[in-house]
Amino acid sequence: MAGKGEKTGCPCGKPNFAACCGRFLSGEKIAETAEQLMRSRYSAFALRDEKYLRATWHTDTLPSEEITAETDVKWVALDVIKHTHVDQANEATVEFVARFKVAGRAHRLHEVSSFVRQPDAAGQLRWYYVDGAFPDDE
Repeated sequence: MAGKGEKTGCPCGKPNFAACCGRFLSGEKIAETAEQLMRSRYSAFALRDEKYLRATWHTDTLPSEEITAETDVKWVALDVIKHTHVDQANEATVEFVARFKVAGRAHRLHEVSSFVRQPDAAGQLRWYYVDGAFPDDE
């Protein structure tokens, strides 16, 4: 792991983890957009951060089983295709392609994720992942 002053790349593809997804995963900041939340969730998958994934998944669709149980998955790249959010609305979508490897074999996940923004237990508005649709399966 990098030292405190070092800058390391973010799993989501941005150049600086601390200035990108690191601030969300550490709890220092709250994602202001659904795209920021989606990027930070991708990074959480790459870093196997179960706690963050559970905290940012809407309770209505949160799975009971462990989210990061598959230990042989290596997340390698993220391409955000489109982020759709109407001003003042509490719903958004993010279309992306995530690339990963399992046992050295390359795979891709093309998803349109749905997000909602609602108050948390302390009354602060936060984005939550709800679910995803898979355009390649349609």
